[in-house]
Amino acid sequence: MQISRSLLSNTTLKAAVVLAAGALALSACTNASETGTGGAATPSGSAKASFDPATVQKDDSLAAMVPAAIKSKGTLTVGSDTSYAPAEFLGNDGQTPVGYDVDLAKAIGATLGLKVQVQTAEFTGILPALGPKYDIGMSSFTINNERLGAVNMVSYFKAGTTWAVQKGNPKKFSLDDVCGKSIGVQTGTVQEDPDLSDRNKKCAAEGKKPIDIVTLKNQTDVTTRLVNGSIDAMAADSPIIGYALTQTNGQLEKLGDVYDAAPQGIAVAKSDTALADVIQKTVTKLIEDGSYKKILEGWGNAEGAITKSEVNPAAAS
Repeated sequence: MQISRSLLSNTTLKAAVVLAAGALALSACTNASETGTGGAATPSGSAKASFDPATVQKDDSLAAMVPAAIKSKGTLTVGSDTSYAPAEFLGNDGQTPVGYDVDLAKAIGATLGLKVQVQTAEFTGILPALGPKYDIGMSSFTINNERLGAVNMVSYFKAGTTWAVQKGNPKKFSLDDVCGKSIGVQTGTVQEDPDLSDRNKKCAAEGKKPIDIVTLKNQTDVTTRLVNGSIDAMAADSPIIGYALTQTNGQLEKLGDVYDAAPQGIAVAKSDTALADVIQKTVTKLIEDGSYKKILEGWGNAEGAITKSEVNPAAAS
């Protein structure tokens, strides 16, 4: 098996968490006719106070390493699928990107003396657009061999796969008996392939019913379906499941332990090794001066902190 929010073939996914009834409707949600939610409240993430990049001091030595093309425009352009709370999603105004990835991007920019522009993008379109459209991609990309073959990855976080069911597990769903069950995942994630695809092969080998794998473009829609009971369970990255539990008014609960934990990375074009190097050095500085931990703590995800950032670390698969 692979890891959370990783991606299959050269693609990946992202997803945001959901807010059940009574919450503010947010971005990245489709209407009921598209999601099949039957008019139930649309999910969303609720934004916390953003990290203040003004608390981060510019590092002249690191700023001097910024490639000329980026230095001349004065802005670091970041591609992000802003539907994956609490890592990256749209705030209560439905327009402003927020989340720990967004705050970390701002801290990187402040350290390098650059403005930061986070642009909403489809998850699968970010990596191919690195260079011509985006300077970096920050979208909870799990580091795996497929991605390492296509782009440079700078490690900055660690996450794994977690499952969720409706509160009280009324359908008595068990990870030991997934055949014939309906399971929701975001399209392009490692939860979809190889996790569920491998489980489905086992079902076939044992002569059991196949899993009904419900793949949706946005994690918000997956969570909405679980809240409404139209699927039996869902699987996603551990921070996303954790945040979903807090945003659905006690309607969901975690099932089982986190598994396949792996580092996530900031993506940089394969040809731009100089930028990958300065990003790694900047993340290292933020780890050392405490800004990095402060950002993660602000979003309740300090458990995903790493102690060492690397360029293209070895992947488990």
